Amino acid sequence: MSERYLTVVEVAERLGTTVRFPRRLIAERRIAFVRIGRHVRIAESVLDEYIARCTVSPVPVRRRGRRAA
Repeated sequence: MSERYLTVVEVAERLGTTVRFPRRLIAERRIAFVRIGRHVRIAESVLDEYIARCTVSPVPVRRRGRRAA
């Protein structure tokens, strides 16, 4: 199966951000990318890994028991 490569605009849409955010990720080398001439593409699997790496799991809330009056 061949890898699908996304444009910066497609990455921004998938993340729900402006185009500036994925461009900053690329400039800061915080996400792997492929440069094809002047064009920059991000592999779909790389984006999935980035999302998984940045996902924060919820912490269970410990509730205090109610005291009987």
